[in-house]
Amino acid sequence: MSLKVKGSITKVLPTQTGESAKGEWKKLSFVVDTKEEYNNLYCFDIFGAEKVDDFLKYNKEGKDVEVDFNVRTNEYNGKYYTSLQAWKVFKSEPVTSKEQAPDREPSDFPF
Repeated sequence: MSLKVKGSITKVLPTQTGESAKGEWKKLSFVVDTKEEYNNLYCFDIFGAEKVDDFLKYNKEGKDVEVDFNVRTNEYNGKYYTSLQAWKVFKSEPVTSKEQAPDREPSDFPF
């Protein structure tokens, strides 16, 4: 099941890199503000060097976007961690409230 949210990118966090048993990995997190009264901030993760590079090439703070994402929860040592994994980022018109949401318009490079 895929979820969607519209808003403005308010922060792009530094890219994280590392190595695992499967090789090198790259991750980027970014924050979207939906301008809703409650629950208005979402922090999304993007995994993979190519996806991270494409996101940085076509997106920046202040850009209005629609994000398609999945919710993922992992267990580690008896604790549970949930992340919002973005898999598509589209250009969007500014949204001031849920009732005024425009139709989706693809950006230059949706991934």
